[in-house]
Amino acid sequence: MGNVGLLFVGAVLFINGMLLLGKVDARSGAVFNLFIGALQVLTPTYLIFTADGDPLKILAASGIYLFGFTYLYVGIGLLAGLDSTGVGYYSLFVAIAALGYSFANFRLLKDYAFGVIWLYWAFLWFLFFLLLGLKMDSLTTYTGWVTAIQGWVTGVIPAALLISGYWKHPTEIAIALGVFGVVVFAALWPLTRKPQQATRAAPEARSAGSAPS
Repeated sequence: MGNVGLLFVGAVLFINGMLLLGKVDARSGAVFNLFIGALQVLTPTYLIFTADGDPLKILAASGIYLFGFTYLYVGIGLLAGLDSTGVGYYSLFVAIAALGYSFANFRLLKDYAFGVIWLYWAFLWFLFFLLLGLKMDSLTTYTGWVTAIQGWVTGVIPAALLISGYWKHPTEIAIALGVFGVVVFAALWPLTRKPQQATRAAPEARSAGSAPS
């Protein structure tokens, strides 16, 4: 059941990435956030109730709430036209908590691939904090691309492999994910900054060209 939820986490991250890139209308994106938010609250509740008190199963399920409440918060905020600061500072909380869940996956659950995936999510939610909490609008394009890519890399693809029984060699997957994340997200930074720098330079060039000699 958790793997199905992970699939739709990937879907909503992709949609939210497209929303940040201006490809999806905010209100229509809000509705999908509400759908997935509700799913990501119901799923861990069911998993915890059926865990028979197993602390490791409860630990693994509890992190899903972080996502469920994020998507509900985002969906309601978009529909109601609320200021995004609250979501931004909640994202800081999620980013810090994600570091803890990463440690738990590495140390307690011995799930190295998801240890790396939780690091991905910590990075992403920290970007949400910078963008929505601190209003660093210059990060919009970068965050949009990181969100959309993480939708596939941390959600859709792992879920599909887990559901189909092809999730094997987790240590090698963890290494591949680590290398992919560092290379791709580092390369995205200059690629997403160039258009903004060009946009700022254009008015300056026009102004200089029209200045009296």
